[in-house]
Amino acid sequence: MNILFIADIFGRPGRQIVKSILPGLLSELAVDVCIANCENSAAGLGVTEKTADELFNAGVDVLTGGNHLWDKKEVLQYLTIEKRILKPANYPPRALGNHYFVKTLPNRQKLAILTLCGQAFMGPANSPFLVLEEMLPELSQLSDYIFVDFHAEATAEKRAFGLYFDGKVNAVIGTHTHIQTADEEILPGGTAYITDAGMTGPHDSVIGIRKEIIFEKTLTGMPSKYEVAEDGKQFNGVFITLDEHTGRATEIKRLRKKL
Repeated sequence: MNILFIADIFGRPGRQIVKSILPGLLSELAVDVCIANCENSAAGLGVTEKTADELFNAGVDVLTGGNHLWDKKEVLQYLTIEKRILKPANYPPRALGNHYFVKTLPNRQKLAILTLCGQAFMGPANSPFLVLEEMLPELSQLSDYIFVDFHAEATAEKRAFGLYFDGKVNAVIGTHTHIQTADEEILPGGTAYITDAGMTGPHDSVIGIRKEIIFEKTLTGMPSKYEVAEDGKQFNGVFITLDEHTGRATEIKRLRKKL
């Protein structure tokens, strides 16, 4: 099974990159399932029905979220309808959205996809460790493979999470910091892991925001309205191959393409 994960899509530049590059990548890499993090896809903060549909129409199968998933109020009703957009499964049950999605491939194999938020330097959320442990029996019954987007700030928490679930899930892909890390590996138990997949969007920026705004805020301490940068468009993500017999990852490769 070949999985393409597109790192945090940031604003209109990120969506433009996906629409431009994704059809070719799907063919070139013989992708079976394409997953993308969408929580910053609408003006750099949140997601809307329009931005989600753009990404689905471009070839993305499932969209994962994070702590900014609900920032655009107009998306709330849509989240109750669209099953392919996932909220962090360790948020309170009353938070709108879906805990996981199971993608069925033409060969009838099934991939369960979910996202979880970390607790260190993040907003309130239940323990991602305990929540995933509780979910594993159900997910294992419903699917052949399990893919986790671990949306967290602290490298240590991400590393601990990956090692704890090594061999229990098939991939743990970190998101949230918007900076791609160079530590992709297959863990001893066969799980594909990277601390952070990066950001698909304007890299001539401070994690997507116009750098001049951040300079001014840093130098003055005054609040500033954030605006999405436009320059330095770059695609970030990872490509993963899972053995169809053992479920072990046989490849994880960072993708970084400048446009």
